[in-house]
Amino acid sequence: MKIYPFFARQGDVGIRRVDSIPEHTEAIARDKGRIILAYGEVTGHAHAILDTAAALVRTADTNQRFLRVMATSGVELRHEEHATITLPPGNYEIIQQREYVAPEITRAVAD
Repeated sequence: MKIYPFFARQGDVGIRRVDSIPEHTEAIARDKGRIILAYGEVTGHAHAILDTAAALVRTADTNQRFLRVMATSGVELRHEEHATITLPPGNYEIIQQREYVAPEITRAVAD
């Protein structure tokens, strides 16, 4: 998978542009019409995309998540506590930030 020089971060969510999305992915359902990249465990807020010209998928074997943005003007990634990010059309890998709490122990960062 080729990686392009586009990387954005909104809190604990990283968005990295890739040339393609792997075959054999499954769609991740929207929540009340929104694509949710991550929920805030503490606040209940969410990193969300409202635009219908985007799709979130995951690989069944590794649970790796990818976002396809099809809107020619891009889509907005919103969160109640972070600045809005506009993602241009393309394919993206979604990366949940992790923290290392001890050797061999990791956990997702809570936003």
